[in-house]
Amino acid sequence: MTLTKRTSYDIVVVGTGAAGTAAALEAAQHGATVLLLEKGRHTGGSSNYTEGLFAVDSYLQQAQHIHVSATEVLKEEVDYSKYRADSRIWRQYLDDSADTVQWLKDQGVEYEGVQAMGAGEATWHIYKGMGQAVLHDALQPKALALGVELLTSTTAIDLHQADNGTITGVTIQNAATNETQLVDTHAVILATGGYLNNPEMMQNLTHYDTSRLIPVSSGKGTGDGLRLAWQAGAQQYGTGMAMLFGGYLKDPSEPSFKYMASQMETAAGQQPLLWLNEHGERFVDEAVVYNFSYAGNALYTQNQVFSILDQGVIDRMARDGNFMGLGVYVRRGEKMTKLQAEIDAAVAANKPFIFKAKTIEELAAKMHLPVDQVTRSIQTYNQYCDNGQDDEFGKDPAYLVKVDQGPFYGFELNVGALCTMGGLKVTTANEVLDTEGTPIPGLYAAGNDAAGLTGDTYGPNMPGTCVGYAFYSGRNSGRNAVTYLNNDVAVTD
Repeated sequence: MTLTKRTSYDIVVVGTGAAGTAAALEAAQHGATVLLLEKGRHTGGSSNYTEGLFAVDSYLQQAQHIHVSATEVLKEEVDYSKYRADSRIWRQYLDDSADTVQWLKDQGVEYEGVQAMGAGEATWHIYKGMGQAVLHDALQPKALALGVELLTSTTAIDLHQADNGTITGVTIQNAATNETQLVDTHAVILATGGYLNNPEMMQNLTHYDTSRLIPVSSGKGTGDGLRLAWQAGAQQYGTGMAMLFGGYLKDPSEPSFKYMASQMETAAGQQPLLWLNEHGERFVDEAVVYNFSYAGNALYTQNQVFSILDQGVIDRMARDGNFMGLGVYVRRGEKMTKLQAEIDAAVAANKPFIFKAKTIEELAAKMHLPVDQVTRSIQTYNQYCDNGQDDEFGKDPAYLVKVDQGPFYGFELNVGALCTMGGLKVTTANEVLDTEGTPIPGLYAAGNDAAGLTGDTYGPNMPGTCVGYAFYSGRNSGRNAVTYLNNDVAVTD
């Protein structure tokens, strides 16, 4: 008995997120036979939770009279990466981005429009129904209709190569039965989502105390594709950092992604209000939240961080709206009408991240912070608010809001993380490079398995960059794998 319908395929794609699904569909649209593997029971991975993709000069931007210079984006992003990003990869990604938006529309994807995030550019093309709808209602049905064979609960455990390194096959394994099968193929596309959810790899490849990171993902990014490629002689490149996005509440009783849509999470972790560290000291201009990667880095400089809200600012956000949203889960400026109820429920449930008190002194004691220092910090901060000038860190006066109306709330903040950076060095065709910088024939990497687009993080001024690159690099891998087959090997019947 075999796991697959065929014994050989032109291309095997590992992973069914944005990158893998796009790769499989693009390759099938160019006539290839494709096997698409998903190690879990459900497809889509973390891409199911995505909100939109990056592009410049799309038909949607043109309709809204939004102009963002591709060359200026390239210059800004490469500079932001400290020139660790590959300018050639960025140039090609930018030039193809509008076509990717159109391609998705042609597959049946519907868009809400284009918007910015924080202080960034209006490059974020928000699709209806989030990634769940894009993958499950549009791309996957198209791929299946073209003959792509999809196997769930099945993973790739080994790549097979000829003496010269050329890919010749892949061993797959069923998760339920442990049955294995060798599948002949001339090309493999790795799109397994990086290594954020692999504690051992995070410990070995990054500097983070992972107990402070809250991975907001599907949990499937365990470095599977990276390990396969490294065993096949691929070059390890660009690892060491995660894409952070600021303060996040840690609740051991709930899945981490649940709080993405919480107004309490947005109020506690994403506002430019008051933060105190484990010593009760203020330590940064909290308006850093407008660049979520910077915010994550700032939070990580301290051993503990608490966000301090009083009843006055809670009532203000309910009445007038928040200062900063959280993607499309909680919109910027949205009136926080559910906030008080969510806070009350968390207090009643004794959630470990929230503290409530009638006085500042009582709040400091509950948070196990030095009472005198907390009192001094808040008195100094309130004086800055009265004066309309932050003499310590220079925060914009628009965000200087006093902490003086009880009850008072403290929220312990951990650091949210969306994905890891790097893994496999690739060409502009998304071919995986070996340790000598030579392409491994027939091996491709896309999405968060591929390095070259970032330094230590994606540039948050261009929202949608990560998922936009996943769709683009998946399609790019699929196209180039078919070209490789047509030029270098005979395509199977």
